[in-house]
Amino acid sequence: MARALVNVPKVARQGEVVQIKAMIAHPMETGYRIGPNGSNIPRDIIRRFACTYNGEEVFSADLFPAVSANPFIAFTLVATTSGTVGFTWIDDTGRTQTAAAMITVN
Repeated sequence: MARALVNVPKVARQGEVVQIKAMIAHPMETGYRIGPNGSNIPRDIIRRFACTYNGEEVFSADLFPAVSANPFIAFTLVATTSGTVGFTWIDDTGRTQTAAAMITVN
């Protein structure tokens, strides 16, 4: 897979609601387009996105062909303790891309 970009605040106050942003470069081929040889281009989309906070899943989404290329996802979570925010994308071919960012809670 391609490059993943994540945006997590480096520092937050305990109990603060913080915004998390994630984007991955992926063509998101729907499987409906016809290729130059006259047959359908095989479907290849990000089908699952999940985010963990200190190992516990806090957000997930199942994606479908209507999602644009390079999908961008934004959501909020409550900062409770310092730790790792992990991101996982899985596409139709079974390829997995991961990323992580640290957040410090004061």
